[in-house]
Amino acid sequence: MMKMLHGLYDWTMDKASHPKAQWWLAFFSFIESSFFPIPPHPLLGLMCLAEPKKAIRFALIATIASVLGGMFGYMIGYFLYEAIGAWLIGALGLTETFPVAACYIREQGALAVFLAAGTPVPFKLMTITAGFVEMNLLSFTLAAIAGRALIFMVVGVLFQLFGAPIKRIIDRYLGWVTTVFVVLVVGGFIAFTQLAGSEDETQSSNACDLATEIRG
Repeated sequence: MMKMLHGLYDWTMDKASHPKAQWWLAFFSFIESSFFPIPPHPLLGLMCLAEPKKAIRFALIATIASVLGGMFGYMIGYFLYEAIGAWLIGALGLTETFPVAACYIREQGALAVFLAAGTPVPFKLMTITAGFVEMNLLSFTLAAIAGRALIFMVVGVLFQLFGAPIKRIIDRYLGWVTTVFVVLVVGGFIAFTQLAGSEDETQSSNACDLATEIRG
């Protein structure tokens, strides 16, 4: 599994120097929000490093495509959960986290989507789950726009304003930067699974059971 993910990561990063890199960025941002395991953030970073003056443009592309991909994931959860969504959740190794996501969306609504969209929590999990629990589509879309804009546009603005200094720091500490990114992703998974832990354990378990029942 790790070997496959590493291969997908290398393949994704190769697209940073592709003549159609912006289209690849849009493509990966779209599919990552619904089913692809590799996030577009490293690709966006490489493109911003190569052309800091276009960083905001790249970030805007990633934001729009990611929100559209999130809406696609929502539709999978809403209309095709039993046919496709459940299999995707399982293939991504998120089956045990799915009940927590369902509970959290039912309790927190747009806040849950916003936090997932703006942090290392796997966004695809929240998009499919939001559709499954029939979250209000407008609330979902607005929260997704806010969260994705936060995480992508901040990168774009920083590179636009401080491209050269940031590039020097990353070139010098590339290993550390990569390690920090991995830690954030893993930390996002761990933190998310703890979100329901503050409530009474039995009550939370029952709520999750109800939250993940297949709709009639």
